[in-house]
Amino acid sequence: MTDEEICSVLRRYKQGSISEREAAAFLEKSSVEEMGFAEVDHARERRQGFPEVIYGEGKTGEQVLAIMEALAEKSAGSVMATRVSAEKAAFVQEKLPEARYDEVSRILYIERPVVRDPERMILILSAGTSDIPVAEEARLTAHLCGNTVKVHYDCGVAGIHRLFAHKADIEAARVIIVVAGMEGALASVVGGLTDKPVIAVPTSVGYGAAFHGVTALLAMLSSCASGVSVVNIDNGFGAGVLASKINHLR
Repeated sequence: MTDEEICSVLRRYKQGSISEREAAAFLEKSSVEEMGFAEVDHARERRQGFPEVIYGEGKTGEQVLAIMEALAEKSAGSVMATRVSAEKAAFVQEKLPEARYDEVSRILYIERPVVRDPERMILILSAGTSDIPVAEEARLTAHLCGNTVKVHYDCGVAGIHRLFAHKADIEAARVIIVVAGMEGALASVVGGLTDKPVIAVPTSVGYGAAFHGVTALLAMLSSCASGVSVVNIDNGFGAGVLASKINHLR
């Protein structure tokens, strides 16, 4: 529900054309849409600056479609669903042709125009090529949240000279997302090179002792570099949202 719609209801109540109970009922009904299998939070965009995001895993194509249609109708910002399979995406796009699908990040989205500040840049670094799907989830999330985003992939500590080649961008960024599996060392290295906030994303990439990302997670949590925060394993979406919130602070 937009600010203008809320003001319209309040004006009607003030003028006496609707009762207090009717105004309250309208505001309550407009903020949450009951769909039987989901309660869509249309007020989230006003509270948090971005519409509710759909988590696609575990939902049917029909459910993803219904929620996306509801959000697209009532939201001003971009609409997105994460962790969507290609099959579900194809089903939704048949009914909702304006939706686009990114196969690498597995994000299904409807992009709405937004003004981005080129001086406020989020930088995303990945340790290896295998980390790109998670890094792309972070990139597209941050982009849809209205940020200028730059990426450099495959610049991990196994060839650390590749990282130093991007020193200018590391210095220019306002927030840095570091995506790494294996031992997760890249986050500590970047944290020691910059005074900007670093968001570390451990990935489930690595051989047996990597324990599907647990080793990288614990290494990042134990980082000796100050100013490094850590999100959950493979949570590119969470990193993208957090980076966006930091980047939009004035």
